[in-house]
Amino acid sequence: MSFNIGLSGLRAASKDLNVTGNNIANAGTVGFKQSRAEFSDVYAASVLGTGKNPQGSGVLMSNISQQFNQGNINYTQNALDLAINGNGFFQVSNNGAVSYTRAGYFGTDREGFLVDNFGYKLQGFPVDGNGNLQNGVVGDLQIQTTNQAPKATSTINTAFNLNSTLKSPVTWQSAYDAIVDDAYQTAYTPVYNSTLATQMAAYYADPANGVADPANPTDEEIAAATAFATPLAETAAAAAGNLAASDAAVLSAARAAANATFNPADPTTYNSSTSLNIYDSQGNAHVMTQYFVKTGANTWDMKVLIDGRNPANPAQEPPQPYVMGLTFNSSGALTGISNASASPFSVSPDLKVTLNSATGTPPTGGWIPAISDGGTPATWSANGALANPGGIVMDFAKSSQFASSFAVNSVAQDGYTTGELAGLEIDDTGVIFARYTNGQSKVQGQIILANFANVQGLTPVGKTQWVQSFESGEPVIGTPGSGTLGALQAGALEDSNVELSDQLVNLIVAQRNYQANAKTIETESAVTQTIINLR
Repeated sequence: MSFNIGLSGLRAASKDLNVTGNNIANAGTVGFKQSRAEFSDVYAASVLGTGKNPQGSGVLMSNISQQFNQGNINYTQNALDLAINGNGFFQVSNNGAVSYTRAGYFGTDREGFLVDNFGYKLQGFPVDGNGNLQNGVVGDLQIQTTNQAPKATSTINTAFNLNSTLKSPVTWQSAYDAIVDDAYQTAYTPVYNSTLATQMAAYYADPANGVADPANPTDEEIAAATAFATPLAETAAAAAGNLAASDAAVLSAARAAANATFNPADPTTYNSSTSLNIYDSQGNAHVMTQYFVKTGANTWDMKVLIDGRNPANPAQEPPQPYVMGLTFNSSGALTGISNASASPFSVSPDLKVTLNSATGTPPTGGWIPAISDGGTPATWSANGALANPGGIVMDFAKSSQFASSFAVNSVAQDGYTTGELAGLEIDDTGVIFARYTNGQSKVQGQIILANFANVQGLTPVGKTQWVQSFESGEPVIGTPGSGTLGALQAGALEDSNVELSDQLVNLIVAQRNYQANAKTIETESAVTQTIINLR
């Protein structure tokens, strides 16, 4: 019996050495989980029992248990390197055969599927044709590597503040033509008063001595106007005093104009402006500029040009902006928008304005995306693209009029040009985003994790993979961070959980056990030899 006991010890120690050696060999294997050799004693059994002091019959390896404790997270520069911080396994598929792994080496194959180093496809929730996640539908994850198609702008959300302390922008132009006696000349002085009108005072002077007669000027007030002039009536003025003692000066065709004619090239004709890019159906960018002109207390005009042109008639010369009136209440909140220019804009009661798309052939009644031929002067014509069919809805509801500087507090629009795939990002819930050169991102799918009631019941099959077994139970599928599943860390890998110092100590212990059991056999052999020598 001693031989058998020693042999069982040798076999057990040998298996212990194998397990320990395998752990040491895989100390640098990503996602590897160390194993532990577990032993139990053996006792002989008989029909009559073993009595109070049974004799042992050796040792038996009862199990090689896997240790699924967390390995260290090692950060890398690869966005598709994935580590699980907590419970769970990646689910991969090889021609329909499903296995599970903690090794997060992933990349893409020539078809865009996410695969591991052995070509096994990473599984998760894919997206449908509209880019929506198909939650609950498990499939192979595939990255769309084609260019992202452009999207015409359909909504604009803008919140701006208009400075309530500003005055209406007024410029003045004057023409003062006089027909007088050749001995006299005229001069005038424009003076702004509190009502933004200009007072014109004419003085007559003798060019011989340059002495004016300020005692008897002819005064006329000109009302401030927008984009038109208010003429003075023809006036005859008699100059009294030394300067005009012998004759009377006759003033004719006296004319002056005070106006605030809008000119986008002249910032004195408007109070504030802001611009943003909008996009047509082909992804061409167009600059929409909004000019704000104060027209009275709590009222403003918003004038709109696209690419410096009339939105519905880009060939118009000179280009005329489309005008909308903005009304604020005494608290500075926007309360109304009036549609002064009508088409192509329409206004809804909820403080939203729609820039309608052009219809018909040739296109009319809405915004016509246009392009210049680059000539001098430039000729503008339709560029073959279309605006968003439903128009562009502009929301100004959060705009205000306070006594502070003009500011655009927020602006966002949903259009973009075409984009090439620039990279991938994966968040801690496993959602995969594709980043494009146009600044957009698009969901490509969501990685799932699987967990088991008894992870030690999983069967290792090599390649740092396991398959389910009867002992492990069915997999519980979910997204990272949900339930008991761990979080996902992109750009990182989970190191092997092997602790080398422990394994080296185990190696020494297993070696000593092997030697000791060999000594048991040697001793038993010596005892047997002694018995043989008794003859």
